Amino acid sequence: QVQLVESGGGLVQPGGSLRLSCAASGSIFRVNAMGWYRQTPGKERELAATITGGGSPNYADSVKGRFTISRDNAKNTVYLQMNSLKPEDTAVYYCQADVVLTGRGFRSGSYWGQGTQVTVAS
Repeated sequence: QVQLVESGGGLVQPGGSLRLSCAASGSIFRVNAMGWYRQTPGKERELAATITGGGSPNYADSVKGRFTISRDNAKNTVYLQMNSLKPEDTAVYYCQADVVLTGRGFRSGSYWGQGTQVTVAS
């Protein structure tokens, strides 16, 4: 019903920057909150940043001042600009979206992307 496709991950040196993108498509009436989460092996998935449908951001303390989340509602796309990257930012980054579906009843659901690897290393 809804697909989230992420792009922009890769290998970057400490202090460098990357920009992640995530586009939602499918049976979408409206996309509410969107966010980026990250996970490393053996650890639970954790929040990096979220943004409401109205554009209000929220950040984990570990990324405040370095990451910026934004969205383009016309494209159902969310971005994560990551600056001053550190080795501890290395993780698989997952996009998440709360979507109201088209069709009778306007059901809603939470959807996840497949993940994109970010590696910060010299």
